[in-house]
Amino acid sequence: MAGAAIPAATRRGISGISAPTTPGRSAEADGPRRPGARRRSAWLRAIRRGAPPRPRTGRAAGPSMRDSDGRGLAPSGIPCHAAAAMSENDPERLIRGRYGVAPEAPLPFTPLPEVPAGLAALLDRRVTRRYAPDPVPEPLLQTLLAGAQSAPSKSDLQQYAIVVLRDAARIARIADWITGMDWIKQAPVFLLFCGDVRRGRRLCAHHGRAHANDNVDTFLNATADAALALGFAVMAAEALGLGTCPISYVRNHVEKIGPLCALPEGVFPVAGLTLGFPAGARNWLSPRLPQPVVVHRERYDDSGLEAALPAYDAARPPAKPRYPEIHGPRPEGCAWSENAARQLAVPERFGLRTWLKSRGLSLD
Repeated sequence: MAGAAIPAATRRGISGISAPTTPGRSAEADGPRRPGARRRSAWLRAIRRGAPPRPRTGRAAGPSMRDSDGRGLAPSGIPCHAAAAMSENDPERLIRGRYGVAPEAPLPFTPLPEVPAGLAALLDRRVTRRYAPDPVPEPLLQTLLAGAQSAPSKSDLQQYAIVVLRDAARIARIADWITGMDWIKQAPVFLLFCGDVRRGRRLCAHHGRAHANDNVDTFLNATADAALALGFAVMAAEALGLGTCPISYVRNHVEKIGPLCALPEGVFPVAGLTLGFPAGARNWLSPRLPQPVVVHRERYDDSGLEAALPAYDAARPPAKPRYPEIHGPRPEGCAWSENAARQLAVPERFGLRTWLKSRGLSLD
């Protein structure tokens, strides 16, 4: 897999790669580019051909390094997507898009005059639900996994595990169990992020100690570690020109996914992540709730929630619920807030606690 070559004519939107558009289509028809996508990345093209990039020498490592044409360099001296020219990233456009603010409306706050490309990629992040069939080269995947492992961890205990699935038949089984998410089958890689209490138990046994700190707090710490690793994997994917989509529905099928991935006692699924090169136009940008609804200064205060909902609902297209058989028929013009209420009004995953306890997790 490491030597697998990926066709040069890849889809627009891959970081650092400008592929030809389909004949008869304008560049705009292929959807918005990722920030920094106009700049070609020699190291990424080399890896996609299966060849390692040539190391750079004679430069001191540092985050502010630049190569001959102004692109940023990682500490290794390799040009990185996160250091593309800031002039390509319009802070106002990024903030308007992230919060769904119309061009004629005032911004919710004054953004920075310039946004580094790495942050611009995060502000413009979208899920990917269409994948090219091209495999993800092993060097790219291993670098992404190193990014995931760079996430902070509670007390540096690193209580998580990542199961990498490349076998198409195994990925298809997960897609068949979940249903309604065809892009899972399209993705050449599926990552399963798990909380891992087992490793801590083995460490205690290795040093002749009892694993006494085995309670609901340990479970939460392991869950948080896995979630942080998933978030860092998403950030790494954005920097590497890959697309992702988190899959929480793996928890609906823990009794099947556990055996499929040979999860032992003390290891439990938190979420999946589809991974691959994006195909076609980019997905729409999902606006986020206004900062005053989510961010609280000095003390928690949600008194402005109801007043903020009409404008937020209007900034988003009508919701498209995927599971009316679970959440009930979709009302005409269903907005985000109503769709959220529909989902939260139906209890799900009744058996999750029972399964967790059967797998040796203490939730006391």
